[in-house]
Amino acid sequence: MVEVPERLLAKPSFLITQLAVHAHRLASEGFAEAGARGYHYRILSALHEFGAASQAEIGRHGNMDRGDVVGAINEPAEQGFVERTPDPGDRRRNIVPLTKAGERQLHRLDDLLGPLSPADRRY
Repeated sequence: MVEVPERLLAKPSFLITQLAVHAHRLASEGFAEAGARGYHYRILSALHEFGAASQAEIGRHGNMDRGDVVGAINEPAEQGFVERTPDPGDRRRNIVPLTKAGERQLHRLDDLLGPLSPADRRY
């Protein structure tokens, strides 16, 4: 185990950062076992709660960087969890709905968060 200066251990900001790193690692490992990534969970959750949306809207709902959205949607689309369909009102953009397989995957990913209380899941 690496020794850490006591001064750092007394700082809440350091401890919160260490907790976040550990939680991110655990979540990433769990998502990987389910064949997913954190962005996939954000995408599926947004579509489940808000319905079919443009890629830009999904990014906003999931608090995702604009440059990451299209690439992040590729994997769930390839797995059949979402579909891309041209927007009839604007053929330059896609509308992305959640599929039944996507709903099942979302529930599997929800189970990764199972040990958390509903209040803890909000943060």
